[in-house]
Amino acid sequence: MRNGLYPKLAARSMRQNHRFFVPYLLALAGLTAAFYVMSALVSDPGVIYMRGFAYVQVMMGIGMFVAGILSAVLLLYINSFLMKQRKKELGLYNILGMGKGNIALIQCWESLYTALIGILGGLVLGILFHKLATVALVSLLQFAIPFGSSISLTAAVITAVFFGGLLVLALLINLFRVRLSNPIELLHGGNVGEKEPKTRWLMAVIGVLAMGAGYFIAVTTKDPTLAMAFYFLAVILVIIGTYCLFTAGSITLLKTMRKNKGFYYKTGHFIGVSGMLYRMKRNAVGLANICILSTMVMVMISGTLALYLGQGEIIAAQYPASLNMTIDFDPVEQSPDVDEAVALTERFAQEHDVPITALRAGQYLRFYGSEQEGGFSTDTTSDNTVNRTFFILTSEDYAGLSGQSAPALAPNELAICGEGPELDSYTLTNPEGGSLTFTAAQPLPALSIFSVTTDMLDPVCLVVADEAARTALRDFVQYNFTARALILMDLECTNDEELALVDAWSDATVDKNFFDGTGEWEYWRVESRAEMSVDGYAMAGGFLFLGIVLGIVFLMATVLIIYYKQVSEGYEDQGRFEIMRKVGLSQKEVRSSIRSQVLIVFFLPIAVAAVHILFDFNLVARMLTMFGVRNVMTVALCTGGTLAAFLAVYAVVYLLTARTYYKIVK
Repeated sequence: MRNGLYPKLAARSMRQNHRFFVPYLLALAGLTAAFYVMSALVSDPGVIYMRGFAYVQVMMGIGMFVAGILSAVLLLYINSFLMKQRKKELGLYNILGMGKGNIALIQCWESLYTALIGILGGLVLGILFHKLATVALVSLLQFAIPFGSSISLTAAVITAVFFGGLLVLALLINLFRVRLSNPIELLHGGNVGEKEPKTRWLMAVIGVLAMGAGYFIAVTTKDPTLAMAFYFLAVILVIIGTYCLFTAGSITLLKTMRKNKGFYYKTGHFIGVSGMLYRMKRNAVGLANICILSTMVMVMISGTLALYLGQGEIIAAQYPASLNMTIDFDPVEQSPDVDEAVALTERFAQEHDVPITALRAGQYLRFYGSEQEGGFSTDTTSDNTVNRTFFILTSEDYAGLSGQSAPALAPNELAICGEGPELDSYTLTNPEGGSLTFTAAQPLPALSIFSVTTDMLDPVCLVVADEAARTALRDFVQYNFTARALILMDLECTNDEELALVDAWSDATVDKNFFDGTGEWEYWRVESRAEMSVDGYAMAGGFLFLGIVLGIVFLMATVLIIYYKQVSEGYEDQGRFEIMRKVGLSQKEVRSSIRSQVLIVFFLPIAVAAVHILFDFNLVARMLTMFGVRNVMTVALCTGGTLAAFLAVYAVVYLLTARTYYKIVK
């Protein structure tokens, strides 16, 4: 047989099976492009010269890993589908005289064509989108990045080798399957039906228990640290429950529907229920995959979007001034001179010609405790408590940090600053049985710096009359506290000038005599709002960019699974509906039956995914508090908007793939 025949047969086979190969090639090109973009961002030499570069590199590295795993699973899944649909064609080659070696050569040429079109096309697409991706990333991070515009050969080689390896693996699997099959099996391989699955009560019970346990963890977890620890456990339980319930629960539901004579023996219901029941063993796994992938897309995009949109509020609250100086000290042995510290910062700014528009200062005491009925406790180990971070200010410190007049408090009075339990009196207890009681004063307006923190526990800010009252609290808490002075300085300058002033401060503090006259303290830290904004948006923008890219990859996987599922079932149903037409089923009844079946198959996964999102909301909101996002409304709007957008895309996919199914069945 002439060698030139094999590439021609391979090309002809791909053209004839274009309905299968075109989506496969598009998926391969899209996955290759996404992988190249992330790889190019990681390996770009200019990234190391930007502030917050570590966030971008880490995010893109994680993205490459996740995209690589998903690409491997998705491409091998599509390859398995293609082999099932083409068994008849390969069996015909074998019967007509071709040996398995000849068929292997055809498959090798098909793999080569696939690599040339899919991988090279994906690299070209990735190179084109790389520049667009850098522009999008710069916009998200809100600062300039010295990215190069040239092609990344390193990223191209890594991408080509990885996806080339996946195609080689798929080819080896195909060759192994052909070698183990005989011509008759290949000829009829695409027509092998499914036996009626048995009702699996044990699997259904496991599914209910796993799903219920995952939902219980998601709804009842209140502590952000526990939310992070239990999140993946809840996800695994929900995934197990989803697979079990789609596999066993769907069969049980369909058999229950079949037992209902009034429902089952109607043309539309009879065909749809019986058809899905006999394919449900394979159908259920596909539906569960669609459900889980849809949930992943929505959780990933909504969570990262909430984190990004909340950055402005977080930065403004955590860094209320241009320069935020914190002085840590041991109040038992040390005492900083806050007035002299303020004078030092004023002189330094004046020496560098940076105008100060406002300056506030004060001290506070921080300790970890819990909120209990009737007051608070220093105990954080009891199961019946809600742990909190407490900030204790004096009336004078509140005035110094807020810029308002000092509230008049009696020695035994205590005022809640911002949110907190409003009681007639507050009792503070400790594990040893001691207690302190304060009379409740009028609540005070919140100080944002104590309302939105990166602490994993919700904050409670308390204001007492004077230093004597705070010292009494400190002695009561004993060792579990931190004392800190805070200086907030607003400047009239650009971000670059602000960053230059911070650098100058860092250089000046090398002189040991720089802080003379400011008292005794342990550590003096200076944080610039401009610099923290860079880091915050580097992290949040990197998360959002990664969420969008991986969301697109997961969405691509979802669409392809739906498409190949519809095409596969269309060819399986083609002969069945043709027989039904011959025995008298009208075209209207056929379309009604098809519509009923397609609607169930399509919207059952997205309905379950929406339920997953609903139960997952609390856990995601709690986890986001670890990054400073405490505005639940922002999280809710991002979740609702993402769900609505995904439903719109899902509806478009439904219309397109359903049309393909109708064409095949006709």
